[in-house]
Amino acid sequence: MQARATVYIVDDDDSVRRALSRLLMAHGYPVTTFDSAQAFLDEADFEAGPACVILDLLMPAMDGLALQHGLPRRMPVIFLSGHGDVARVVQAMQAGAIEFLEKPVSDTQLLAAVEKGCACAAEHFALERELQTLRQKLQRLTPREREVLTWVVTGIRNKQVASELGTVEKTIKVHRAHVMQKLEVDSLPALVRIADRMGLCVSRRDDDARQRAG
Repeated sequence: MQARATVYIVDDDDSVRRALSRLLMAHGYPVTTFDSAQAFLDEADFEAGPACVILDLLMPAMDGLALQHGLPRRMPVIFLSGHGDVARVVQAMQAGAIEFLEKPVSDTQLLAAVEKGCACAAEHFALERELQTLRQKLQRLTPREREVLTWVVTGIRNKQVASELGTVEKTIKVHRAHVMQKLEVDSLPALVRIADRMGLCVSRRDDDARQRAG
C-alpha cells in the first residue's frame, strides 16, 4: 500500500500549526510544519514524495501568494487564512490553488480539502515519476534510433521509413528492434503511447504518410 502524501503546514502562528498538526496526524497524515515561507523553501524536500501544502495568506517577509508562485505546479496548495478578500482568493485560484478556506475552519472542511490535495499530489507525483522513467529510457536510444522511432510511430511501413532515411528495409528492422528492446515494449501501439506521452513530433509526419498513401 502506497504511503499517504505528506502535508506541509506553513503558518507563522504557532498555535495554528499545532492545532492543524494534531488534527491531521490523528487522521493518519504525515505532517511537517514551518513558521515561514523561507524556512519551507529552504528545508522542504519537494522530491521526497507526494505532498500538498496548507499555506497561510499573510506572513512576514514572504506571503502565501508569493510562496505559491515559487512551488512546483504539481504540488497542490490549500490556502487557510483569516484575511481572504475576493481579489486575493481569485489570484490564488488562478495560480492553481485547489481550495481557499477561511479561519476558523471546521475539521470537516479542512479534512476534505486535505484529502483532495493529497489525492492530487499522489497522482501528479506518479505521473512525474512515469515521465522521468520514460525520459531515461529514451536516453538509451542513439540519434538514429530516435529518428527511426519518430517515423515508425506514424504507422508507415519499414520500407517507406527506409526510403525516407536513405537506407534499406533490413537496417530499419534492426533499428526498430533495438528501439523496442531499449524502451522495453513489444508492440507498435506501446511505442505510439510513449511517443505521445513524450511529445515527440509525429503528427506532421503522420499527415505526410497519409498523403503519400493517398
